[in-house]
Amino acid sequence: MTTTKKPAKKAAPKKAAPAKAATKKAAKSATGTAPRKVATKAPAKATAARKAPAKPRAAAKTTTKAVAAPPRAPRTRVKPVVEQDVVARLHEVVKTALDDLKAKDVREIDVRGKTSVTDIVIVASGTSTRHVKSIADEVVRSAKKAGLPPLGVEGQREAEWVLVDLGDIIVHVMLPRTREFYGLERLWTVGDDTPETALAG
Repeated sequence: MTTTKKPAKKAAPKKAAPAKAATKKAAKSATGTAPRKVATKAPAKATAARKAPAKPRAAAKTTTKAVAAPPRAPRTRVKPVVEQDVVARLHEVVKTALDDLKAKDVREIDVRGKTSVTDIVIVASGTSTRHVKSIADEVVRSAKKAGLPPLGVEGQREAEWVLVDLGDIIVHVMLPRTREFYGLERLWTVGDDTPETALAG
């Protein structure tokens, strides 16, 4: 009697481990320990972390009644006061000052058209340096009082020749010897047919 062996059952192939298990094994074999799971939290929302800025409070409503402006006074047109000619007024002031201080040999020279510096040159003499200085000081004082102050005064220290610059009129107060030496009258009247005007002797 012959016995027939039953064919051995083939072992069923093992199911492949999931990829996660494979990676765990590989990590374990490399480091000897299984990798720990790192718990990661989702980042908090920026809107939750930051507080929303407080809303500005609405400005309190103010109830103001419109106030009527006072009526404006009517504008009156002021007519400007026309003063007399400045040169003529200044001329009178200078002549009065020279007369008050007894200036000697006063001469007036019209230099309009000869120079643009001034219109009239007045030359006068004093008997001494003190007299010369006093005459010049009186001219300055009178011009300031009239509201026409001089632009400059020179020669007051030596007082042999004091020049008072009044702009439209220049006054020279000199000692007789100094006046003769410089000869201002001759300088300004060269070529003139008419001699300079004598204001006082």
